[in-house]
Amino acid sequence: MDDLEVLATGPLTTMQDQGRPGFAALGVGRSGAADRHSHSLANRLLGNSERSAALEVTLGGLSLRARGEVWLAVTGADVDVLVDNGSGRHPIGMNAPFRVLAGDVVTLGMARSGLRAYVAARGGFDVPETLGSRSTDTLSGLGPQSLTVGDVLGLGPRPGDLPDIDVAAVAMPTADEVELRILRGPRDDWVVDADALAQTRWQASHRSDRVGMRLSGNTSGLSHRESGRQLPSEGIVRGAIQVPPSGEPVIFLADHPVTGGYPVVAVVIDEDVDLAAQIRPGQHIHLRWTR
Repeated sequence: MDDLEVLATGPLTTMQDQGRPGFAALGVGRSGAADRHSHSLANRLLGNSERSAALEVTLGGLSLRARGEVWLAVTGADVDVLVDNGSGRHPIGMNAPFRVLAGDVVTLGMARSGLRAYVAARGGFDVPETLGSRSTDTLSGLGPQSLTVGDVLGLGPRPGDLPDIDVAAVAMPTADEVELRILRGPRDDWVVDADALAQTRWQASHRSDRVGMRLSGNTSGLSHRESGRQLPSEGIVRGAIQVPPSGEPVIFLADHPVTGGYPVVAVVIDEDVDLAAQIRPGQHIHLRWTR
């Protein structure tokens, strides 16, 4: 059998594809890879469909033992990829396909920059679908459980020939301040000064996960104009910036709820949401208005 046995999971490793769109009216969010670009790249490097399931590894620490010949690719956060074939650990480059044989152990070190790495296997991971997706939704509990030690991960049928590429020229996520472009509204008039979003040097809070990233900083301009005013629940999209009464903005990510009762004063443009998914707790963030 060409499959992989889980020896260590790191802080959190989940199964992710491109999500389950089209069910928001039923109260089911899309979920899927937090960094969609890195997820798609890992699959493309192996000739998989971009919708194939891959592993999303938070901070690193994953270890897998091959139980047959398996082709893999690792993208996303800047981690060391080490292969132990019985004669010691050997480094393997990121953003490139590589082969392991039965008994080889692949280990991801802890991320130097970025938050989430993606491990794709040729053929994709063959796990049951829920509502047409193999994604783990940490908010609703839909999809496969997070990986645990001892899990055996089967693979799907291999596609055609491997792509003719040695390595993808992709920049690693930065450990410096990240700029995210934002659009105004739809509820920017609910706070005293929505421009405070772009005038504050924010920091990603440790109270962040796949659901959303909470920002800490000077919240004085983001207090609600009318503290007793109630907003009926309304739809929320990935990248929405919601401001609760505390004034601490929350940027919603992959596992965001489908509705919310606090005002959404801005939205991160879709192109920059993948950047947000790689921001680590403690990292600084600048929000910039764009048209």
